[in-house]
Amino acid sequence: MNQQAMIAAAAASLLSTLLVATPALAQEKGKEKCYGVALAGQNDCASFSGLHSCAGQTKASNDIADWKYVAKGTCAGMKGLTAAQAKEKIEMMKKDAGKKG
Repeated sequence: MNQQAMIAAAAASLLSTLLVATPALAQEKGKEKCYGVALAGQNDCASFSGLHSCAGQTKASNDIADWKYVAKGTCAGMKGLTAAQAKEKIEMMKKDAGKKG
């Protein structure tokens, strides 16, 4: 294996480890995902809508497809949604759009 391939493999391994470990660390620290409260450019990861696949890439504030970690128990007070609630609302919006079109 040449040096460039070895560096690429090591970087990929490190990145995958970080992506798997981040949610677990957040849960351990008393945080939960809260949908619909992230400001533009301040989401914590990929959106339900598939418009982006990483943190900090949302273009609109308070998009229900985007989320950020908040302290457990504070999401509802911020008028945020759980993952199940966000998915349900997105599906309802899709159905409504289909009826209008």
